[in-house]
Amino acid sequence: MSDTSPMELTASLAEAFESQRDRLRAVAHRMLGSHADAEDVVQEAWLRLSRQDADTIQNLSGWLTTVVGRLSLDVLRSRQARPESPYPESPYEDPPPAYVVTADDGSAPEDGAILADSVGLALLVVLESLRPGERLAFVLHDLFAVPFDEIGQILGKSTAATKMLASRARRKVRATERPAAAGREQREVVQAFLAAARDGDFEELLRLLDPEVRRTVHTPNGVVVTLGATEVAAGARLSAGAATRGRAVLVDGLPGVLSRHEDGTPLAVVAFTVVDARITDITAVVDPAELALMVLPAP
Repeated sequence: MSDTSPMELTASLAEAFESQRDRLRAVAHRMLGSHADAEDVVQEAWLRLSRQDADTIQNLSGWLTTVVGRLSLDVLRSRQARPESPYPESPYEDPPPAYVVTADDGSAPEDGAILADSVGLALLVVLESLRPGERLAFVLHDLFAVPFDEIGQILGKSTAATKMLASRARRKVRATERPAAAGREQREVVQAFLAAARDGDFEELLRLLDPEVRRTVHTPNGVVVTLGATEVAAGARLSAGAATRGRAVLVDGLPGVLSRHEDGTPLAVVAFTVVDARITDITAVVDPAELALMVLPAP
């Protein structure tokens, strides 16, 4: 018989769970598109773990992923059963979404959970078009590398049937164009744009902007949208002033800039979508209320 006390076992289990929390939250959020629902699912997973005999769990990570997957699947199926639910209309429960902002060290995301965050906003929109089973199979396998046989156990389907669900989901995702995570080429285009904006090089700005570029600025008074390369380039010097003084970040995996006031409080978060070496979308958040929702890299 173990000499470990029940209190020590509980503390050890809690510590083990906390080491998994961020990954579990990422899984649930990619499944549900709702930070609130993801938190609820993760909390329920902890409650179930706390009532479980730890000696019966051989693979804690796999056990927790299975629990979170099943709970998320229940939520998705519940939404489908309630047509009045607001979630099918939008992947976000509370506008505006809280963007995932991380420091950009120049490397490409490789870990599954990090990759899942890096394609957050664009991918969540696409995932809303998938059926619950397709969504679970795609998220768990393609984003978190969970084996098909384990996903099949969650869905109550064979491994072959689960592979078919994931394949069907993958085709739907690929059919919907979404920006790729930031790479060297995308970063270089953004840096060139910021340099051109700082120097007032209008011709270079036009060369770097897609003719149908869209700039969206979240201000305290609402959202301001500007369309077209000429209009965006004309206002680039004003919008890029703070950005050129900021630090490079990834905003949901897209190259971006975080700038702060002299006292360290956030001034703006700007994200750039780059397709075929041209900027197709610029999103800037300058509203203090929205900035307060973000978890930002430390100054």
